[in-house]
Parts: sequence; C-alpha cells; structure tokens
Amino acid sequence: MAINANLSPLPLPLLSLILLSSCLVCSAFTSKDYSDALEKSILFFEGQRSGKLPSNQRLTWRGDSALSDGSSYHVDLTGGYYDAGDNVKFGLPMAFTTTLLAWSVIEFGSSMQGQIENARAAVRWSADYLLKAATATPGTLYVQVGDPNMDHKCWERPEDMDTPRNVYKVSTQNPGSDVAAETAAALAAASIVFKDSNPSYSAKLLETAKKVFDFADKYRGSYSDSLNSIVCPFYCSYSGYQDELLWGASWIHRASQDSSYLTYIQSNGHTMGADDDVFSFSWDDKRAGTKILLSKDFLEKNSEEFQLYKAHSDRYICSLIPGASGFSAQYTPGGLLYKQSESNLQYVTTASFLTLVYAKYLTSNGKAGVSCGASTITAEQLISQAKKQVDYILGDNPAKMSYMVGFGPKYPQHIHHRGSSVPSVRDHPDRIPCSTGFQYLYSGSANPNILVGAIVGGPDNSDNFADDRNNYQQSEPATYINAPFVGALAFLSGQSSAGH
Repeated sequence: MAINANLSPLPLPLLSLILLSSCLVCSAFTSKDYSDALEKSILFFEGQRSGKLPSNQRLTWRGDSALSDGSSYHVDLTGGYYDAGDNVKFGLPMAFTTTLLAWSVIEFGSSMQGQIENARAAVRWSADYLLKAATATPGTLYVQVGDPNMDHKCWERPEDMDTPRNVYKVSTQNPGSDVAAETAAALAAASIVFKDSNPSYSAKLLETAKKVFDFADKYRGSYSDSLNSIVCPFYCSYSGYQDELLWGASWIHRASQDSSYLTYIQSNGHTMGADDDVFSFSWDDKRAGTKILLSKDFLEKNSEEFQLYKAHSDRYICSLIPGASGFSAQYTPGGLLYKQSESNLQYVTTASFLTLVYAKYLTSNGKAGVSCGASTITAEQLISQAKKQVDYILGDNPAKMSYMVGFGPKYPQHIHHRGSSVPSVRDHPDRIPCSTGFQYLYSGSANPNILVGAIVGGPDNSDNFADDRNNYQQSEPATYINAPFVGALAFLSGQSSAGH
C-alpha cells in the first residue's frame, strides 16, 4: 500500500493503539461465530455414529454400519461411536468422551440455547451403548468391538466393513478397573444430564454406574494387562487405574450425593493420585480433571476434606498461565498450548475446558481468583487464556487455518478419516473393498465427504500443519478432542451474547 507523503505521521503510541484495536477487531470471533462452531462441534458426533442411524441424522453421507456387533457372542453391542478415523469402538476413549460431553452439558448447557437437544442426543448415543455394554452379562463389561490390528490393515468406510468384529471384555477374572471406572464416571455424569428431562433413564444410568464402579473397585487391575495387544499401543492405560477409581467415585458422588462415595474419596484419595501434581488431562489421565471437579465442593462448602483438591487445582491452573508463579506449560510461537506431537489439540481442548469450569466455580462462589505465588490470577484472566486457545483452534493463528473442519474459510481438506475420505454409500452404492480403499488414503484429492465440526490433531510446536491424510498425528480427528470443546464453545457463545 502506498503512503501519502503529505500526511503528517501519527504519534507512535496512538498509531500502535489504533493498530492494536483494529487487530483485535479483525481477529475476534463473535457470539454468532462461537454459536456456529458449537453447532458444528456437536454435529461431528453424528459422523462418528456406529449402528442404525436415526431418521433425523444430519450428516447424510453416513449410512448404517456394524449392525450385528456382538451378535456372534449373543449380546447386542450395536451403537456407540468410532473413536477417530478408524472403525473400532474403543471403550476407554468412548467412556471418557461421554463423561466430558456430559460435563459440558452440566456446566454450560444453559448457554447452548438451540443446541441443547443435539448435545443431549450426542451424550445419549454413547450412554445407551455403555449401558448395554455394562448390563449384558453379569460380572462383565464389554469394552471393545473390532480388532484394531486387522482394522488398520484396511481403508474402508464403516458401511462396508468386513474386518473381524471381535468383542473384548473385562471380567472378575480379567479385570479392567481403568475402563470400568471411566464407564461408571460416564454413566453417572450422563445421569445428571437426563435428571430433569428423563428421570427414569437417569435413574437407570446412575444405578448401573454404581454397579460398574463396585466391579471396578472390587476386581482391581489394568485392562492393558488383561487385553494387552488389543488395546495397546492404541489406548494403553499408561497412568494405571487409580486415577479412574477416584474420578469414578467423584462423579457418582456428584450425581448421587451419596455420602459413602465421599467416604471412599477421603479414605482412598492419597493412594489414587490426590497428592500428585499432574499438568495434563486426557482419556488416559484423569487426575487434573478430578481435582477441578472436587474443588467445587470445597468452594461451595469450604469443607476441609476438599482443600487439598482446591490447592492442586490452583497449581494446575497456575501452570498454564504465562508469567504466573508455577508456570510450566509450553506454548508455540503462535500461542498454542503444546504437549506432544501426536494429537496435541486434545490437551488444548481439555485444558481450555477445565480453565473455564474453574473460572465458573470461582465466580459462582465469589472468589477473586487463583493465587499463583504472590499474584492473583482473576477469573477474567482465566477466561481470556481459554479464549485464546479456542480462538487459535478456530483460525486466529499464524497459518490463519481453522482446525475445525467446515468452520471458517480455510480448514483441513485431507483429514485422516476413512468415512470422510472414501466416496459415500450415497454417491457410490457399490462396495469398496478393504484394499481398494487405500487409493483414497494416498490420493491428493480433498476428502469428498465433509466431516463437519471435526477437530484434527493440530499443528506442531512451530505452528506448522501438514494437511496430509498420511500424517495422522496432525490430521486425524477424535471424539475426545471435540467433547470438552463443546463446553468451551457453549460458554463463549453464551458469554459473548450476554455482551461480555
């Protein structure tokens, strides 16, 4: 742009102020943007559905799939979600996804407005499946359908699947306290979501949650040991099962207000991770999330037994805030929280969600903020920090790329996802066999089916992103990346529309 030499220059401070304000305007998202992203983040789950699709299915390029899951074992294990870009139903990430979707509705459902029914439907799709998996056979929890080693040898849409649909379970002889306690957490959290709209369903969910938790607690062991190469290295329980037991008990306590779970938390907390400072929250490690969840009781009741959880929650939050005492997180040059090269955005969405939940708990109880050493980080600062992460994902980043498919003018076109990358059954009714599908994996063409709302693994530690189907570390979406983002977007859409 040419500069008119006859204009007198603006004073530098004023010029920088004008540039700053114009930049804020150009990069900020409106309430409408957050509402749009919220709708899409929930719609994504319809693209991950397994089983018989309902008549109101909105992502119409998907069709029915895996309709006989469990039948050769004389159980009905149809339904639920495919975890990511493959066609396996993995129990641990599915249960965690359900817990986080439910928590999103519990905390921020009042800001979801027209999306609340879709959000409840997303919770129910997996809650129904987990209920079946938990009640089909006494003393057993079905935790997986599909052999991942065989599944990964094919590139085929779920509607054509012909890989073995083996069913895997944990039992009294082969325990899986981690996956069972997470399933209990999911059922308990879902019971809160349906408490008013469907009390009988809610009661069934909570009753089942208690039974599954008792099973998890009584027959202790890691499902990675029981199922080995079927769950490892895909969703190996690296953190062990203690964190899930404490998380499961905390959710049942929240759902039931049954004091026996409070006693359990008090008696077992110290051996189940209550004393550990852990600075990430994921499908594997629940410690940070449990502390934020339990800190609510301390803030509301000022109860001594939860003081420890509040202190650890403060340390977790301080670790995320640049410049704060205790800050230990890594950020990319463009400002994105960075934990690891594979599917990094899962840590960004969980951290953003926990930060907003904690800000809500502090504000609701009249607390000034979080003490990080000598300084106090206000709830407003926490919200601002989470908002930066959300905005980065939505396109306010050095690449000007939205990492949510279908949101904004520029988003990933070559995501690592079988159903999205192979022509749909609507457009190509003939079967596309296992090995034939690989031509679509290796094709340079954009995916023919848009998996609206999917959040991919995201950029590297230098903000670089390869829009490449073969780079699954960056280009694969997953249900557990989206689930906490639903809550974060609901909060921001509500806050923006309220004029904050």
